[in-house]
Amino acid sequence: MKFNSLKKVTGLVFASGLMISCASGPKIDATPLTNDFSDVKKSSLSEDARKSWAHMDLVKDTVPGMSTQRAYDELIKDYEGKEVIVAIVDSGIDIEHEDLKDVVWVNPKEVANNNVDDDNNGYVDDVHGWNFLGDIIEENLEMTRIVRDYQGQFEGKTLADVSAEDKEKFVMYKAAKAELDKEMQETQANLGYYNSLIKQLTTAQKNLTDSLKGEDLTLENLKNMQSDDEKINQQKMFLMNIMSNVGEDLEKAKKQLQGGIDYYGNRVDSHFNIDLNARAEKLGDDENDFTVSVYGNNQVAGPDPKKEDAKHGTHVAGIVAAKRNNDIGMDGVAEKVRIMAVRAVPDGDEYDKDIAIGIRYAVDNGAKVINTSFGKYHSPHPDKVNEAIAYAAKHDVLIVNAAGNEGIDLDEKRVYPNDQWPENENEIVSNFINVGSITPSYGKNLVSGFSNYGRKSVDVFSPGSAIYATTPLDKYEFLQGTSMASPNVAGVAAVLRSLFPKLSAEQVKDAIVNSGLTTDMEVIVGGDAEDMRPFNTLSKSGKMVNLYNAIIYASKL
Repeated sequence: MKFNSLKKVTGLVFASGLMISCASGPKIDATPLTNDFSDVKKSSLSEDARKSWAHMDLVKDTVPGMSTQRAYDELIKDYEGKEVIVAIVDSGIDIEHEDLKDVVWVNPKEVANNNVDDDNNGYVDDVHGWNFLGDIIEENLEMTRIVRDYQGQFEGKTLADVSAEDKEKFVMYKAAKAELDKEMQETQANLGYYNSLIKQLTTAQKNLTDSLKGEDLTLENLKNMQSDDEKINQQKMFLMNIMSNVGEDLEKAKKQLQGGIDYYGNRVDSHFNIDLNARAEKLGDDENDFTVSVYGNNQVAGPDPKKEDAKHGTHVAGIVAAKRNNDIGMDGVAEKVRIMAVRAVPDGDEYDKDIAIGIRYAVDNGAKVINTSFGKYHSPHPDKVNEAIAYAAKHDVLIVNAAGNEGIDLDEKRVYPNDQWPENENEIVSNFINVGSITPSYGKNLVSGFSNYGRKSVDVFSPGSAIYATTPLDKYEFLQGTSMASPNVAGVAAVLRSLFPKLSAEQVKDAIVNSGLTTDMEVIVGGDAEDMRPFNTLSKSGKMVNLYNAIIYASKL
C-alpha cells in the first residue's frame, strides 16, 4: 500500500547497546535516536510483509509496527527470559494447531484424562484451561437478555410506576429495549437487502446468459451487448456494476452475498432472539448466581469438531505466542510463553459471570498476563467483573483489553469491561491496559476506521488491521479488530514479564504505555474522512506500542 508524506515522529527509538544478563533482567545501555523519515517507502507491502507488518519497524521499514523483530535482533538475542503464562479469555483455542501446540500451558498439578480433580481446584482434568461455556456456541447479546429477563416486570410502565429499588433496573431495561428494537429493525432491513441482491443477481445471470446466445458472460461482452428490452438493459447495468466491483466470478459474488445473509440471519436467530436461552438449555447454570463457580468442562476448543467457533480465540493466541522461528505459519510476539485457554466468549455477548470467574481462574492458576479481546455496552453485573479485575491487580496480574470496534469515543460511552468510564474518570486499578487499533499505513489512515478511541479511556494503540495469524485446523488468516491489537500488546507484556520478572504489573503497564512512539499528525477518526484529529489526542498516552522501546524503558526500572 502507498504511504503519504510522513511527519516527524516525536518519541524515542533507541540503538542497541551493551547487554548484561542478571537475575532481574538484561541491562541495556542505549542511545536515543531521532528520525526524520526522509527515505519513505513508496511501494506496496509484499505478501510476506503484509503477514508480518505488526513486527516491523517504523524507522527501518516506514511501517508502524512494534519493532518486534528489531528488538529480538538487536536487544535480546542473547538473553533467555523466564517462562510466562498468558491466559486467553476468549471463544476457545485449537490447542492442537501446528503453530500453537508447543506453547500451550499444561497444568503441572493435573493428570490428564483421569477424571479426577488432582489439584483440588474444583475443575476436573483442567489440563490446558477451562471451558466455562460448555456446549454453548450461539448466544444472545446482553441487551436481548435484559429485555427477556425484565419485560414481564417493566413492559408498559413508566419510571414513576416502579419502586425506588427497581429504578436502576428499569432504566437499564428501557435502554436495552430501545437499542434492541433499533438493531433488529436495521438487521432485518439489511437481511432483506442482501436477499434481494442475490435474487437479482441470479435472475440477471440467467437472463443475460440467454441474451448473449453462447458468448461468455464477461464484462466486455456485456458492454458490447445491445438490446431493445428495457428490463434486460436494467439487468445488464446491474450486472456490470457487480462485475466492476467484485470481478467476473459471479459465484464468488453470490458467496459474498450469502455471507451477508448468514451474518444478519444469525443475528436475528440468536443475537436478538429473546426466545433463545442457550445457557439454561445447554449449560444449566444460573448466570446471576456467583456462588457457583464450577461449571462447564475441559474442552477448551469448544464442542464443534470443525472448531469454527474457536477461530477468534485461536487467532488471538497465535498473535501472542505462535511458535517463533519454526518456519511454520507465522511468529507470535512472545517467545518464552505458555498459553492458557479460558473459553468464556460465545457467538454473542459474554456473560459477566463467566468473565469474572474466568479471570479469577486464570489468576489462581498462574497467569501473569490476561488478554480480554471482547466487550459489550450493557452489563447487569459490572461490579463482579470489576472485582475480578481488582483481584488480578492484587495478585500482580496484568490485563490487556480490546477497546472495541464501533469507531466511537469511549470518553462519551461506557464499554464493559474497562477500568475507566464517563461517569468515573479515575482508573479503578493500575493493572488494566485498554488498546485501540492502527493500520500499516503511516499517514492520515493510521488509525483503523473501526477502532474506538478516547483521550481518557483508551491507553494506547497497536497493530490491529489485517493481522495474519493462526486459525483452527492448522490454517492461517488475516483478521482485524481491536481484538487483534490487544494480543499484540499482551505479547509485548509477556516479553517484559519474561525478561524482567521482578517488575510489577503496574510497572509493566507503565513501560508499555509510556515508551511508545507518537506523532501529532492528523488522522481520520472513526472512519469518517471529515473527522481529522491529531493522533496523540486519541488515547491517554497518545502513543503506539513499541517492543523495542518498552524493553529499554523496562530495563531502567
